[in-house]
Amino acid sequence: MTDPFGSANGTAARPAATRPRVRGPSSPALGQARIERPPPPAPVDRAPLLARARDHLAVGGSVVLTGPAGIGKSTLLATLAEEFTGHQVLRCSLSATERHLPFLGLIDLLAETGDELLETLPKHQRAVLEAALLRRDDPVGERDVLGLRVAVLAAFRTLCAAGPVLLVVDDAQWLDAPSAELLAFIARRADGLPLRALVGLRAGPGDPQDPPGLCPPPVLTLPVPAMTTAEIGGLLADLRLPRPVLAKVHRASDGNPFFALELGRALADHREPLDPAAPLPVPDGLRTLMMGRLLALSSGARRTLLVACAAARPTLALLRAAGRPEAAADIAEARHAGIVAPGDVIRFTHPLLSAVLYAESAERDRLAAHRALADAVTDPVERAHHLAVVAPGRDAQVAETLAEAATAARRRGARAAAARLGVLAAERTTKPEAEPGLRLTAAEDALAAGEFAMARGIAENVLASAVLPAERVRAWIVLLDSCGQALAELDEVFPRALADARDDPALLAPLHYRLAWRAWLVKGSASQARAEAATAARLAAEAGDRSTELLALTKQALAEFHIGSPEAERTMARALAGPQDPAIRLGHNGPVYLRHKHHLLHDRLEEARAELRALTYAVRQRGAVESLFMCLYGSAQVETARGRCDRALDLAYQCLRLAQDSELSQGPAWCVVASAEAAGGSLDRGLAAAERGVGHSEDDGDLLFLPTTLHALGHIRLVRGDPAGAVEALRRVRAMEAAQGLAEPGLRRWHADLAEALAAVGEVAEADALIEETRRQAVRLGRPSVLAALDRAAALVLAARGDLEEAVPAMERAVRAQAALPYPVDEGRARLELGRLHLRAGDVPAAREALHGARRVLLRAKAAPWIAAVTAELDRLDLGVPAAAGDDDPLRALSGMERRVAALVAEGATNREIAARLFVSIKTVEAALTRSYRKLGVRSRVGLTRAVTSPRAADRPA
Repeated sequence: MTDPFGSANGTAARPAATRPRVRGPSSPALGQARIERPPPPAPVDRAPLLARARDHLAVGGSVVLTGPAGIGKSTLLATLAEEFTGHQVLRCSLSATERHLPFLGLIDLLAETGDELLETLPKHQRAVLEAALLRRDDPVGERDVLGLRVAVLAAFRTLCAAGPVLLVVDDAQWLDAPSAELLAFIARRADGLPLRALVGLRAGPGDPQDPPGLCPPPVLTLPVPAMTTAEIGGLLADLRLPRPVLAKVHRASDGNPFFALELGRALADHREPLDPAAPLPVPDGLRTLMMGRLLALSSGARRTLLVACAAARPTLALLRAAGRPEAAADIAEARHAGIVAPGDVIRFTHPLLSAVLYAESAERDRLAAHRALADAVTDPVERAHHLAVVAPGRDAQVAETLAEAATAARRRGARAAAARLGVLAAERTTKPEAEPGLRLTAAEDALAAGEFAMARGIAENVLASAVLPAERVRAWIVLLDSCGQALAELDEVFPRALADARDDPALLAPLHYRLAWRAWLVKGSASQARAEAATAARLAAEAGDRSTELLALTKQALAEFHIGSPEAERTMARALAGPQDPAIRLGHNGPVYLRHKHHLLHDRLEEARAELRALTYAVRQRGAVESLFMCLYGSAQVETARGRCDRALDLAYQCLRLAQDSELSQGPAWCVVASAEAAGGSLDRGLAAAERGVGHSEDDGDLLFLPTTLHALGHIRLVRGDPAGAVEALRRVRAMEAAQGLAEPGLRRWHADLAEALAAVGEVAEADALIEETRRQAVRLGRPSVLAALDRAAALVLAARGDLEEAVPAMERAVRAQAALPYPVDEGRARLELGRLHLRAGDVPAAREALHGARRVLLRAKAAPWIAAVTAELDRLDLGVPAAAGDDDPLRALSGMERRVAALVAEGATNREIAARLFVSIKTVEAALTRSYRKLGVRSRVGLTRAVTSPRAADRPA
């Protein structure tokens, strides 16, 4: 559960489609997840690679996409080729069996050109080219080679004279030698021709790594990366796989989409329950492909590789200790065959090779490998794993070894491994009374690792048989924590859990702590959350449960901060005083995490950053996955505030990947992406992220985090020039905060944005009232950064009333206030607005000075959208283009982006230069130009320049 300040409880929610239902004693056992329990997939997104390729092709270059078979090169080639509708696209798709057929590649490329092209050639050139293309019976002789080269070159020059040509060559490694030589001959002489190539080249073990010479320069080589877990999830969306199974598909396929699809089809045909701990079913096609390579090895090499398959980190020394004295020679053989990669640790070149070898080996051979490794390894965690394989059934000594290994894994921070070892210990123990405790500890480890389905399965298993109140309440808590923000789904759990707790303060305290979260998330009441947290803290202190007391005090302090209570500082001090539980100290719901928020509230950004950096380091070592998520989330917020926008973007996308890969709530993740994109990336991407974040939070029924995401949405709409849309979103934030009883303007800081949007749509009275009300709260609580933002909004409200004489000095005061605070983006924003007001007042020199000041500040912050806005104002000022189009302005039909592009075209800038100055892609510039031509009724850059510099557009006072 995550609050608007970024805090969360033990786990965060998944999207609505994955919310759990509380099941009875017939719930499936651990790991028996079925395909019909879906996590919604993340979209398969190759946008960055496509953008780089597209931009390079757009400026006349050639692109080579490299990667192993099945990585998706063909799909990407087709996607890119379809976008170049203004080109004549010549294609050939090749195969290994056809490589010996001369001129087949050339035949494919010119198959659609028809005889008209040949008729343009001199007679001898036409004859020799017709022969190569098998359009006549005469073969091409050695004396005709030069003539053929000249003929093909002449043919391509004819094609290029009619328009740009794009060659698309898929699987270029299979291109026949004569065709490859001809295309290389043309590429060397393509200077000045509108000819470019788009090539797919296999790059695996034994394949050529250098791009072929058949591409006209300049050539950009782009390796196609393996897909992430989230992207594989998008690819297999229809299967609705549980996250642990999806993660196994990703590991087994090594991110290769072809292999992942094949594995997915095998899973679709698999009618039995899917055990995440069991090997994946490998389809016959992939099994045959992999076994064909493995069977080429000697039997001794395969036995050595089987031991390597069973080991966690196989080395030559370990293999020798496990009874394979010829390991060095065996691994050298496998390495020569391209099955094992170079390196000290033995690693298969593809995970499926290991999976197929292990699955196809006889059971006695697998058990022998595990038995040998159990004697050879020194790591207690790995040894316990091997013992569990070779000693099924209940065994007191094995159970004890497994429990000790789970403890060791937990201390290392390997909570997922600890969970699985703990379940194995429960299954092997000979003490029935110990089994529920072992299972519940494993469930808590699974929660910390983000394995929510596993945790729920264990808890349901315990509830089906447990009678002791402490065990039942502990299991109920696992269920509650596994649902994250979707607590509304489990309303019926609380009365059942409270009934099991009876009057025991040790059991009631953690339940009231979770009731505090429910009060805020589901009921939307900060005051009720504060009361429940205070009750939990009192009960925990009575029971001597310092861990729950610390969590409850932290939650109480957070609620008091939100309602503007003067008790907040004292409650936080109580949480930070006295003995600290190390586990709570590393948690994002503990007082240490709250301390960084307190720094933010008081504009101490460097202290907040230092606090988070230390906490993140510790959490990476041994903390829970959600705590790492929240540390990254908080760090992204801090870096945005500090004006380190590039770093904020990186952290935000780390958050998103972590949420997608570990089943955490995606609402907070998309929200932080939206905020980072709005400050330092793309407003379009930010808008899309904010809309997705709002959808996730609404689906979760999350009344706590939804206002934060709505603020991001409203802010982006305002900056993009949609004040009405901004008012709609931000009024919802205002209403929700009022209903929740919140009175702290330093948390979400939406107030100035709403006031500016209200002024822009003419609701100046409401804007004035909002500013005055918020100013009183900010003065009472001592929030100078809130006051500075309100000063900026108040100046714009004055301008909206037409009072520029008062608005300009008011904005100058806002700039001074912002310059005294550590928020560079906000300072740059105020300077930008000051420049705009000076322009409206007709003071061009002052406007230029303010805008250049804004640009200096924003460039240091790498705040791309704001830099683009300042650059657009300076361009208008330099060209005399009005900042706002009037009814008689010929450019009134153009959007803001289109007007900026048009102004730079009139200045003589190329598309690449425009893209660089506006921080957009060349494709975006081209699209803006196309729309501008259509709207203005012009057909060229010359016509657009005339429209921009016409007397009505250029001579109007700025």
